[in-house]
Amino acid sequence: MVFWEVYASDEAMGTFAPIVVYWLYAGFYQMLPPMDKYRLHTRKEEEEKNLVPLAKVVKGVLLQQLVQAVVAHALFWLTSTADASGITIQPSVPIQIVQIIIAMFVMDTWQYFVHRYMHQNKFLYRHIHSQHHRLVVPYAIGALYNHPLEGLLLDTVGGAISFLVSGMTARTGVIFFCFAVVKTVDDHCGLWLPGNLFHIFFQNNTAYHDIHHQLQGTKYNYSQPFFSIWDKLLGTHMPYDLVKRAEGGFEARLVKD
Repeated sequence: MVFWEVYASDEAMGTFAPIVVYWLYAGFYQMLPPMDKYRLHTRKEEEEKNLVPLAKVVKGVLLQQLVQAVVAHALFWLTSTADASGITIQPSVPIQIVQIIIAMFVMDTWQYFVHRYMHQNKFLYRHIHSQHHRLVVPYAIGALYNHPLEGLLLDTVGGAISFLVSGMTARTGVIFFCFAVVKTVDDHCGLWLPGNLFHIFFQNNTAYHDIHHQLQGTKYNYSQPFFSIWDKLLGTHMPYDLVKRAEGGFEARLVKD
């Protein structure tokens, strides 16, 4: 038994916990002071380059999360293996860890190829994926700001496939989807904070994804949210130097051969 069973089912937690975690973690970043000495872009750049106001970003994220919640609820209901008493037998912890790792690789694979195709297909980029890139300078709350169709194909369907292929239960799904949400928010936070574990353990991190959002880097670093394997295998990896700006903060600077 886990602590939330007293209040909600695994299926309910799998549906709503990632949404709550998104707003708590993104809200944490939003409430931080300016943090100028850790920013990858200046506040002036954020104001001048971003083409969509915060209120519209919030509405777009909420719409995507509504669709995700509906799909997640249906997915958990259809795949439930609970017995007549409502109890689902949970696999051992090592098996759950393996399932989460499998799900991470499946999600990375799905998102890499869909994401890359949305850049390479001019129609899809112009009418769908460009909405996400209206945030030239990413920030945490905008991590899931996408066109509704992209949100469905890239994140929602990608999450469903990862869940199904890995064979995880709804309880394991709570852990996996909440972790994926935190990682995605962190990748878009626009800050290079000392001691950030995501920066230490993942090459695909805030600076890596910032390269992709730069106008000259949109054909590189498609991988998200966990690893950079597909970029390196398929020649779309763009290395970078993280350099300190004289006026404070850091810059992820492209390194071209």
